[in-house]
Amino acid sequence: MATANSTVQCSVCNKENTTYLCRGCSKDYCFHHLKEHRQNLHKELDGIISDHQQFQQKINQQKQNPHNSSLIKEINQWETNAIEKILQTAQQCRETVIKLTQKPSNGIEKEFIELFKKLKEIRRENEFNEIDLKHLQLKLTQITEEFLLPTNISIQQGSQEFINKISVISSLEPVVKTKLNNWKQHGIISGGGNGQGNQTNQLFCPEGIVIDHQNNIFIADFGNNRIVEWKSHSNNGQIIAGGNRNDQLRGPRDVIVDITTNSLIISDSLNRRIIRWSRQNQIKQQILISDIVCFGLAIDKKNRFIYVSDWEKHEVRRWKEGDERGTIVAGGHGKGDRFNQLDHPTFIFVDKDDSLYVSDCENHRVMKWKKNAKEGIVVAGGNGKGSSLKQLSQPAGLIVDDLGRIYVVDNGNDRVMCWCEGDTEGEIVVGGHGKGEKSNQLNYPTGLTFDDEKNFYVVDWGNDRILKYEKYSD
Repeated sequence: MATANSTVQCSVCNKENTTYLCRGCSKDYCFHHLKEHRQNLHKELDGIISDHQQFQQKINQQKQNPHNSSLIKEINQWETNAIEKILQTAQQCRETVIKLTQKPSNGIEKEFIELFKKLKEIRRENEFNEIDLKHLQLKLTQITEEFLLPTNISIQQGSQEFINKISVISSLEPVVKTKLNNWKQHGIISGGGNGQGNQTNQLFCPEGIVIDHQNNIFIADFGNNRIVEWKSHSNNGQIIAGGNRNDQLRGPRDVIVDITTNSLIISDSLNRRIIRWSRQNQIKQQILISDIVCFGLAIDKKNRFIYVSDWEKHEVRRWKEGDERGTIVAGGHGKGDRFNQLDHPTFIFVDKDDSLYVSDCENHRVMKWKKNAKEGIVVAGGNGKGSSLKQLSQPAGLIVDDLGRIYVVDNGNDRVMCWCEGDTEGEIVVGGHGKGEKSNQLNYPTGLTFDDEKNFYVVDWGNDRILKYEKYSD
């Protein structure tokens, strides 16, 4: 757009006259040259429109004929060349085999013809006896065996690639990597946080945690010998197991919500047992496993097998309904730091492939045991106790997402870390700001879980509270 000025020189003809300022190029034009300037601008606009239309035509052509791209043509040419090379080599080998097999066949055929002539001659002359017949029979047998004798020809395949392989490489493929800012760094109190105690708005050294699809939190309230359900956005919890007498529950460390039976599976550690607690009838209890210093629990979705880490025997066992001893699936070779050993395992996790992940507490590492494996592999930590990104200190709660990323509570370092299998170091997800009670701090955290929106919840053991860390919107 142009605006009229007082008498100023035109930038084209240099004549002083009433001029118009072009805001685009900041030059002054007289009326005549302003008109000319606008015409030039229209020509440029028409050129841009024309280029746009040509580009649109190319896009439409590519959509209609995707196989005509130069890359597809290159693949087709490779295919043609490879097939031609295979056909040529195959034909050469056929010709060689025919040539090699014809030589002995020609000699046998010659002997066969001579024998046929001899037989005709004997029949015609009618002069033969047993000796002649025996000689003829032996000759026929000899020719037959020679014909059927296997050749010393074989097909040998080379150990190197016969044709050059091709593959498609794209720099546009996304690299999946955890980012430190995926979650807000200040947690929201979603349970407890009112000091240590046994009131319904308090917790006492909580340990394990799980959350259902309605975002109701189930907490193993270790110090209060109870399981508490904390409904979403509630200021108080509800006791749903234990809490009345010490012999009901003593020091529960972990809990699972079993939807199929509408019950809780509880690691009742100080009573040395695993129990099933009905959510419909709180009086109804069932002892599933006895005489075990149980810590962490897990259940696989496919077979509904229960996995239990045994703190005392340094092993993890898998149990199915009616099982009396269970099956060792990790450790079981005494206390130690070898790949087939554990040292005080705590929390565990089972993925969709039945691979087991174990927080190997006193070895300061997380171990992965594939289904039926005789020993595990280190997938986090394993470089001694410490606070560097390569180390863990008494790992606790852990969970593995659908991409195989391992989230583990680094208890001794008051942080939660993320590791990818094969990485030499992890990343701090939340915490790591020193021990404390601020919203961005933790104090000996233990349990860990995700909700359906991938917000995660951390049991802040030393502060007797549950913190929710919200995920940033994608």
